[in-house]
Amino acid sequence: MTPKGTKPGQVTAMAKVAAHHDSAVSASSRYTPPAAKELYESPRWVPILMAVFILIGVLCIISRYVVPAFANTNTPVLVGLVFMLAGLFTATKWR
Repeated sequence: MTPKGTKPGQVTAMAKVAAHHDSAVSASSRYTPPAAKELYESPRWVPILMAVFILIGVLCIISRYVVPAFANTNTPVLVGLVFMLAGLFTATKWR
């Protein structure tokens, strides 16, 4: 006896009802070939662009403290942060 009280090989009432339903294979269960490797890899310029954005951002922030003309303004810091955020955004596109 099985836990449900049936004997091995015995067809239950639910199985009899299910056998009458149409069991055609739907179109979505067909074999789909794997995607091309190019779809999973980023172009070579993505990490380069990310590094350039971050480097420009760092240089802008450093210029605030090195260049005497920027002594009384925070504009280079804001520009540097924008470039660093652009680099961070580009990093999310790197696969």
